[in-house]
Amino acid sequence: QVQLVESGGGLVQAGGSLRLSCAASGRTFSSYTMAWFRQAPGKEREFVGRISWTGGFKYYADSVKGRFTILRDDAKNTVYLQMNSLKPEDTAVYYCAADETNRGTYIYWGQGTQVTVSS
Repeated sequence: QVQLVESGGGLVQAGGSLRLSCAASGRTFSSYTMAWFRQAPGKEREFVGRISWTGGFKYYADSVKGRFTILRDDAKNTVYLQMNSLKPEDTAVYYCAADETNRGTYIYWGQGTQVTVSS
C-alpha cells in the first residue's frame, strides 16, 4: 500500500512559479513510475507528466512542455512538479499518482492540491 500526500499549491499570478511536492509512504517508492495529473472545474482529469522509476525518462503533455519539470528524490520518497510561466488555464487541482507496475496503470492517488493562477 502506498499513500501519497501533495502539498505546495496556492494562488499565484500569471507568469509566476510554484513547486508542488508529493510525499509517498512505502518501501518501494523508488521502483514506481510517478505522474502528475490535473483537473480543472467542469473538465475531465488530464495527464500532466510522468517520470520513470529510474528518473531517466520524463514525458510531458504538450500543454506544459517547456514550462513544467518533474523531479524525484528517492531518498526523501518525494516527487516534485516545478511549474514556471504559469497561465490562468493551469488553474486546477493537481494530483500525483504512482504506477507500481510501470505499465501505465496508476492505482495510487493523492488527495490533490489546488493551484489557482490569476490573470
